[in-house]
Amino acid sequence: MRQNGGVRARARRARRPKGTPVSSSITILRPDASEQRTVEGTTTGLDLFGNDRTVVAMRVDGELLDLARELSDGDRVEPVTSDSPDGLYIVRHSAAHVAAQAVQNLRAEAKLGIGPPVTDGFYYDFQTEPLTPEDLKVLEKDMGRIVKERQRFVRRVVTDEQAREELAGEPFKLELIGLKGNNADAEGAAVEVGAGELTIYDNVRRDGAVAWKDLCRGPHVPHTGYLGNGWALTRTSAAYWRGDQANAQLQRLYGTAWASKEDLQAYKTRLEEAAKRDHRKLGTELDLFSFNEIVGSGLPLFHPKGGVIKREMEDYVRARHIAEGFDYVGTPHIAKEDLFYTSGHLPYYAEGMFPPLLEDAERDEQGNVVKGGQAYRLKAMNCPMHNLIFSARGRSYRELPLRFFEFGTVYRDEKSGVVQGLTRVRSITQDDSHSYVTKEQAPDEIRHLLKFILGLLADFGLDDVALELSTRDEDGRKKDKFIGSDEQWAEATAVLAEIAEESGLRVVPDPGGAAYYGPKISIQASDAIGRVWQMSTIQYDFNQPERFGLQYTAPDGSHQQPVMIHSAKFGSIERFMGVLIEHYAGAFPAWLSPVQVIAVPVAEAFNGYLAGVVDQLRAAGVRVELDDSDDRFAKKIRNAAKEKVPFTLIAGGEDAEADAVSFRFRDGSQRNQVPVADAVAEIVAWIASRRNDSPSAQA
Repeated sequence: MRQNGGVRARARRARRPKGTPVSSSITILRPDASEQRTVEGTTTGLDLFGNDRTVVAMRVDGELLDLARELSDGDRVEPVTSDSPDGLYIVRHSAAHVAAQAVQNLRAEAKLGIGPPVTDGFYYDFQTEPLTPEDLKVLEKDMGRIVKERQRFVRRVVTDEQAREELAGEPFKLELIGLKGNNADAEGAAVEVGAGELTIYDNVRRDGAVAWKDLCRGPHVPHTGYLGNGWALTRTSAAYWRGDQANAQLQRLYGTAWASKEDLQAYKTRLEEAAKRDHRKLGTELDLFSFNEIVGSGLPLFHPKGGVIKREMEDYVRARHIAEGFDYVGTPHIAKEDLFYTSGHLPYYAEGMFPPLLEDAERDEQGNVVKGGQAYRLKAMNCPMHNLIFSARGRSYRELPLRFFEFGTVYRDEKSGVVQGLTRVRSITQDDSHSYVTKEQAPDEIRHLLKFILGLLADFGLDDVALELSTRDEDGRKKDKFIGSDEQWAEATAVLAEIAEESGLRVVPDPGGAAYYGPKISIQASDAIGRVWQMSTIQYDFNQPERFGLQYTAPDGSHQQPVMIHSAKFGSIERFMGVLIEHYAGAFPAWLSPVQVIAVPVAEAFNGYLAGVVDQLRAAGVRVELDDSDDRFAKKIRNAAKEKVPFTLIAGGEDAEADAVSFRFRDGSQRNQVPVADAVAEIVAWIASRRNDSPSAQA
């Protein structure tokens, strides 16, 4: 949610004498058409939109404000609806206040932490005893009462001293007051304090009594009744004040809030579907991968069936890279620490790297290091070593673009509370590539990489995509997180922005999300149930070539510095596989399925007949299994369905007599007595086509 602009409007409102009747010209901006309206006297957003309960706030000259705020002559006002991104942010933040009020009604001693909106909902942190499932039921009932009371959210501007006096019993709020204008972007703090004025929001009952209050920047819905029935509490967890384990442990209360009860129900339905598709659950059921405590958190073990998928992915992307002009290289898993100081990853990326390994260190009898040895690091990225390959000999402009690619396993020190199945791991296999180009070649190389990535995603069935453009945060207090000159950043950002726009895809801005060494484009893909996953990346790097002293000989004989373009197509093979499992709900396309065909005899007498069919399929390169177990026929069919195998072949007496088989497909449809030669040819052709839909009797 952005809150930029509005400076002139605030100045006009500040200059107006209170109670002065004026005639104002207000421009109302709507998606379909704009409307200019002349109003007499003091006018607020509620005067303009109060009859429309879908409007929860307004943008005035670009600034997001409460509807109760007064408008001025010349203001351009845009209604913010509850189902828009900004509207949902406001609804969720308002619901967080209601939840916090209910908690302090239940437990007066509970101390308030921070309560920001998050994706699909909100949370609020408290210093209190753990909340139980029974507590959640009590809290939801009290929240319903608060919503029905239609308590108004009333904004007050206060001084630091006034805020400290009013919130003297809230130690965490007092700490936030001290952050105003300084590091207010720390976890969740920006929703309460920022660089501007300090404000408190009162929840005011109809009789004027203040029911509750909180330090907050706002804006909020006009009153709690706007929340309707579109909210719910979901769960609790432990948390730490401002996300730091060195700080006090808190209780975090999670909830969700939507524009309507129908939207809430649709969200719950999506959650139910997502739970069915959870790759961790399916990974166990389909025998794809596992984790073991003796190995460590975030370090997956791929079983044979998961290994098939991983190999198919690797074979595909290796062949594609070679076809796209990349040279295959390989680098070690560890390197001297100095390498990562040269690249700049230390200290900028130190938190993401494992601690140093000391080679030849001298230790005492207790194992303590008494004399340090050579420090090595597990590599968290491949690019520094690729730079060394580039610099191993002289390079000519004729070699550019020079493209290096490897399957490099890197290691990231993800915290145990962050790792999640395959989608957030510590051992990461990257299809990592780096293009070394002249500055003039950079735009076309980025176009080439983007086309490559979009084609790859489509081949795996992910064709609903958008682009996220991550740029440097231009706030002067945060520029030290990025290296390079303003001119370098401006030039690199302009190149990526132009290519992103010309792609015709939706472009999502991500200010401050750039890598420390340059801006990037991330490709966001929507899965089968509409969830958005960040997948591949393209990053423009002008820093590492300079830090490594990379050069090529130009046509005039001079030595020039190349530009380096980082790209990862899968990003992480582990993460990409996790997304695919959930996208297909474990029912992989036939070309990617670990087992492509299961042969099921109607009775033991037909095991030998189907074994001959299996041999023909194996000879044609099909991954096929014969179920000759002692299970009954019906159970064998159920097992094949549970394993989500695309083709099940059945044979009984009539099939054997006709030298045929019967097909049973995932959708339950069936085709009987297909000649064996035709059946083999059909299966082989379907797999070779790399179709991402499932075969059926109607296909």
